[in-house]
Amino acid sequence: MPLKYLHTMVRVKDLEKSMAFYELLGLRELRRHDSEKGRFSLIFMAAPGDEAAPIELTYNWDGDEGLPSDSRHFGHLAYEVDDIYATCQHLMDNGVTINRPPRDGHMAFVRSPDNISIELLQKGESLKSAEPWASMENTGHW
Repeated sequence: MPLKYLHTMVRVKDLEKSMAFYELLGLRELRRHDSEKGRFSLIFMAAPGDEAAPIELTYNWDGDEGLPSDSRHFGHLAYEVDDIYATCQHLMDNGVTINRPPRDGHMAFVRSPDNISIELLQKGESLKSAEPWASMENTGHW
């Protein structure tokens, strides 16, 4: 039986803050569904040109009481980037902590405002090791 990837869903606590984070990564809103009856919003976001692989942000209008406090329902989301150093610098310049710096010129981890791990992978070959990344320590969990 063939399968087709649809999306990855993550619950968010502050919709505006979460959307702003994913926009920093380069994702854009594709579509939105607001359910007055169910009191929730579903916002689908994807990178331009990669609309077939969206993330679904689920926001419950009345909060998420009863959910695990760290919102860790899976391992991580992964995105390929053209320049891992420029991407990490852009995120840092906008207040995002780089939890696992790209010391190897290939892989980094950050976390969303909802504690979702985001893996960033360099497109193609790893970049040459460079400072400040090469000597930067891990921060927190990733």
